[in-house]
Amino acid sequence: MFAVIKTGGKQYKVEPGMLLKVEKLPVNVGETVEIEASLVKDDQGNIKTEGKVEAEVVEHGKHKKVLVFHFKRKKNYKKLNGHRQPFTLIKIKEIKA
Repeated sequence: MFAVIKTGGKQYKVEPGMLLKVEKLPVNVGETVEIEASLVKDDQGNIKTEGKVEAEVVEHGKHKKVLVFHFKRKKNYKKLNGHRQPFTLIKIKEIKA
């Protein structure tokens, strides 16, 4: 059984028991979140176009640093900037069709 969910402007294929890093959600650690599923496929192969996925928030954190370097040749212009994107780690508990 799997489902396709959309959160943070991205789509993810999830299964029960899976750990997933998504864009930061405004909930506390340990709380349960319900996410709309755009596609659900059960073990018999039946496909449904709506459902819900129940997930538990495990932790909040930041990804590795991404360096952004700007350079213009012959102008002596160099600029280095770093960015760490925040994320929420969720564990998929149950898929409801």
